[in-house]
Amino acid sequence: MIILGFESSCDETGVALVETQETTLPVLLGDALYSQIQMHQAYGGVVPELASRDHIRRALPLCDEALAKAGKQLADVDVIAYTQGPGLAGALLVGSGVACALAYALDKPVMGVHHLEGHLLSPFLSQDPPEFPFVALLVSGGHTQLMRVDGVGEYAILGEAIDDAAGEAFDKSAKLIGLDYPGGAALSQLALQGDPTAFQFPRPLLHSHDLDFSFAGLKTSVLTQVKKLGSDLESQKCNVAASTQAAIVEVLVKKSLKALKQTGLKRLVVAGGVGANRQLRQDLNTACQAKGIRVHYPELSLCTDNGAMIAMAAAMRLQAKVQQPVRDYAFDVKPRWPLDQIEK
Repeated sequence: MIILGFESSCDETGVALVETQETTLPVLLGDALYSQIQMHQAYGGVVPELASRDHIRRALPLCDEALAKAGKQLADVDVIAYTQGPGLAGALLVGSGVACALAYALDKPVMGVHHLEGHLLSPFLSQDPPEFPFVALLVSGGHTQLMRVDGVGEYAILGEAIDDAAGEAFDKSAKLIGLDYPGGAALSQLALQGDPTAFQFPRPLLHSHDLDFSFAGLKTSVLTQVKKLGSDLESQKCNVAASTQAAIVEVLVKKSLKALKQTGLKRLVVAGGVGANRQLRQDLNTACQAKGIRVHYPELSLCTDNGAMIAMAAAMRLQAKVQQPVRDYAFDVKPRWPLDQIEK
């Protein structure tokens, strides 16, 4: 069975084809992705209306590109999946509308997919796929969550961000030191040249008894330091970046280890855009290796929003028989949709 997946939750348009196997994991046949970063840079952040309009322009050409890479035709597709939420309402409506209209024209069934479940299951497309059960550190955009994952659709939230998420802390701190949007990746690159101990930024909730996260205070501390530095900021940018990254990474690593200890599990999955951070991967690998814990990541190309993770999530839900595609083409979107409220 071949699943065609559309992703359009924010500022990336992604399309991919995945083929389900009888007894093995689904495989990626071909994918295509377009990022709107350059368009939004002029505004210092994502402009929802512009994002929606660009998804309209990109969806079908990217579909043709993904089909060509897979060596398939539209007639070969059995199910069409799309991101139903969470995300920007207008952007979600574009992807959902394109997917359902295409499915109707082809007389194919459709499946709405949870964006975060796509990230959560994306490591199953890697060369080192995990096995259930595991603890998941989901660090994607405005979401930072620790979850216990016992199977497809079996998710229990252990802790989550109560204000700014890790990705937001990276991006907002980057903006404070004068880096262009989106600043998270640029801050991480700049941090390679700095001293992570130069500034002692706070590690919010690091010693709390729960597994929740809070990064708003860190952002405020960075702002205070930037004002103190004044004209000296330019010469200290690398150190501010390195110290900021060190604070975020330490919290993520120690909370992940705490979640593993509480659950008794010996497998950790890291997914989402921040999961591509080099320092986070290095520190997690070191800490987990010392405790005999396996860590799994998606391929770097699949850390960002993409169609492959949506097609994969749909394929795995079909394999696990927790969701069936439908021929009801009257769609709705869910801009706010907690992962633990997903259909089981």
